[in-house]
Amino acid sequence: MSKLWSGRFNESTERMVDEFNASISFDQRMAVYDIKGSIAHVRMLGKQGIIAPQEATDIENGLECVLSEVMAGSFQFKTEDEDVHMAVEKRLTEIVGAVGGKLHTARSRNDQVAVDFRMYMRNGIASVNNAIIDLEKVIIKLAETNDKAIMPGYTHLQVAQPILYSHYIMAYFQMFSRDFQRFSNILTSMNYCPLGAGALAGTTFPIDRHYVAQELGFIAPTQNSIDSVSDRDFAIEFLSAASICMMHLSKFSEELIIHSTSEFSFVELSDGFCTGSSIMPQKKNPDIPELIRGKTGRVYGDLMGLLTVMKGLPLAYNKDMQEDKEGVFDALDTLLQSLRIFAAMLSKIKIRDDNMLRAALNGYSTATDVADYLVRKNLPFRQAHHVTGSAVNYAIKKGVPLQQLSLEEFREFSELFTEDIFQAISVETSVNNRNSFGGTSHESVQTQIKAAKLFIESVQ
Repeated sequence: MSKLWSGRFNESTERMVDEFNASISFDQRMAVYDIKGSIAHVRMLGKQGIIAPQEATDIENGLECVLSEVMAGSFQFKTEDEDVHMAVEKRLTEIVGAVGGKLHTARSRNDQVAVDFRMYMRNGIASVNNAIIDLEKVIIKLAETNDKAIMPGYTHLQVAQPILYSHYIMAYFQMFSRDFQRFSNILTSMNYCPLGAGALAGTTFPIDRHYVAQELGFIAPTQNSIDSVSDRDFAIEFLSAASICMMHLSKFSEELIIHSTSEFSFVELSDGFCTGSSIMPQKKNPDIPELIRGKTGRVYGDLMGLLTVMKGLPLAYNKDMQEDKEGVFDALDTLLQSLRIFAAMLSKIKIRDDNMLRAALNGYSTATDVADYLVRKNLPFRQAHHVTGSAVNYAIKKGVPLQQLSLEEFREFSELFTEDIFQAISVETSVNNRNSFGGTSHESVQTQIKAAKLFIESVQ
């Protein structure tokens, strides 16, 4: 069968050109949205009298038949059809006859693919946000059920100050909340309908773009027909947000990998989310967080790929832009799979609070509290810092934690030390004294959890 655009050509395309040029292998996943866009378009054509009402009805009924085939999985996608648009139109014409050729009146594949892509990604991004919320619910539950667990906080991967485990994990809640907001912003900014822009200049037919936009759930039609067919900002914005979200998953994964080592043993991953070694019988490998960490680079590559494709393209549509979808689809699939498996893995994690506490006690994590203790006794902070550093150095050389120094040993560094120093430097006191807004005290973390629950309620 000849191509729908073959009238201009004297020779048929080479087979290798058909294969190289075709996008149907990946854009077929937009078939449902292509058909829904066509239904809205043909309704508008009938409403505006551009085609006869009965013709519009026949075409719409035919499109519904095609949609049923796609949904049932019986639709045949063929390379020679080039893309999803031509495949649908060809099948439509087989069902309703020559009148099916009127469907493409007052539109181009340029604005057609633009609207298909937006509708597909609109649904995909909504799925991402649902997956983020599911993950955040797991985080809240972990924070609530481990609200007494104390662990060392780190900077430079060195023990810094004691914190609540619930405070630590709620930090990731904040990251994923920002991800949710980024995706929500993209959903708003991209929700304008390019259908009706034509190839680039609009159309001579009296179309109603506002009607089509409303039918397809968009806020309004896009404002400029040239920009409508050449804009892929929404795809780049999605890839950027996806990269940031994967970065957060990768950071979390890295810490799970570290925390599940025998050297740390802060957490234990469920057997169902780990694998073993083909040679070393004792191994329990954290493959899932490792894979997520690795797949983050893949999503970064998708972002850089599309940025490079779009760099320097002249207006309006160029065939280069066919390369926009595979990377976006890959990133969407990767992100969704990563979010879902991470949430499932995290829901079955075991927290080893005894090992966390031991690490906090042995890591001189309350040294800042010693300095603060001296400051409250009117010693300037810089002097207090030096005194505390000297005491820590002494304890390190002696091979004991600060809590095991005697009062006499403390007083060798400052006469300001009295018996109350031992209460001041307990990890429990250290944690609960940090009651500033957003801090690690039990009261502060409960405030964070309450706010997190309100956030979840507000977006569901």
